[in-house]
Amino acid sequence: MNILVVGGAGYIGSHVAREFLDSGHQVTVFDNLSTGMRENLFAEARFVEGDIHDYPAILKAMRGADAVVHLAAAKAAGESMVKPEKYSVQNLCGSVNILNAAVEAGVLRLVFSSSAATYGEPKYLPMDEKHPTEPENYYGFTKLEIERILAWYDKLKGLRFAALRYFNAAGYDPRGRISGLERNPANLIPVIMEAAMGMRPSVQVFGDDYDTKDGTGVRDYVHVSDLARGHVAALEWISREDRSLVVNLGSDAGLSVLELIEEARRVTGKPIKAEIVARRPGDPASSYASSALAKRLLGWEARDSDLGTLISSTWAAYKKHA
Repeated sequence: MNILVVGGAGYIGSHVAREFLDSGHQVTVFDNLSTGMRENLFAEARFVEGDIHDYPAILKAMRGADAVVHLAAAKAAGESMVKPEKYSVQNLCGSVNILNAAVEAGVLRLVFSSSAATYGEPKYLPMDEKHPTEPENYYGFTKLEIERILAWYDKLKGLRFAALRYFNAAGYDPRGRISGLERNPANLIPVIMEAAMGMRPSVQVFGDDYDTKDGTGVRDYVHVSDLARGHVAALEWISREDRSLVVNLGSDAGLSVLELIEEARRVTGKPIKAEIVARRPGDPASSYASSALAKRLLGWEARDSDLGTLISSTWAAYKKHA
C-alpha cells in the first residue's frame, strides 16, 4: 500500500515510517519540521514538507495514498493546561483538516496516534478500553475529541480508523537507524539521558512516598518500535475487517522512576544524581494500560519494551550526539 505518514519526521513518526517501509509498503512523509527532523527521513520514502493547516497541501499529499497515519500533534500535557489555544488549533483544527482531505481524496483508512491520557485518573489497573474516559488535562481532552470526531466520520463518510491509545513512547530503533533526538523533551527517560550526558545537573523525582514498590511513581513505557509495529498491525486489521478500532498499546505493568534511573546508571556508567522533590498535584501513584485486546485482535506484543532495551537503545542514540 501507499501510506501517507503525517508527522513522519518526528520521534514516533520516523519509527512508524521505518516499520511501514520494512513491511514492504511505499511511504510518503508529510511534515512541517517544526519538531520533526530531516535526519529522521529515509531515502526510500518520499518527503513532502508541508503543514496540516494548509488544506490544499495536505489534500495534494493525500492523492494516490491508500491509507494515512496521523501523528501530527502538540503533546505536552502540562503545556496544554496553560496554552489550550495552541492545542485547539494544532490538535483539533489540524485533525479536522486531515480528515476532510482524506475524505475528499477518497483515502478511507486512517491510523490515529491517540493517548491513554484520554482515561484520566485510574479507577482500576491496568486500564483497559472499557475504563471511563475522563481526561485530566487538555491534551487528553483533544485526543478524546478527535476519537469522537473519527467515530462520526466512520458513520457518515465510511472512514475506517484505528485509534491507538498509549502513554509514554520510549527507546530508539534497536538497529540504530534513527537517532534524531527530540527537541526540548519533557518525558522522563530523555531527561535521565540528559543528566547522564551532563546537560542537566540532576533528575527531579516528584515524590518518593507513593504506595508503590519503591515509593516513586509507576508509569507505562512502551518501546517506540513496538508502537510502530502496532500501527502497521492496526492498519492491516481495519483493512481486513472493514471496521474501526480503539485499542490500547500498553505495558500491562509499568516501571517506577527509580527503576529507570538505576538501570540508566548501570547502562551508562554515570552516577546520575536524583533529587527528591514534592509530588506534583494530580499525579497518581501508578498508571498503566492493558494491551490484552491488542494481543487478541492484532497479535501485537511489546517485544522490545523491557527495561534494559528501553534504556540501552536510548543511550545509544544519545551517545551519537555526544
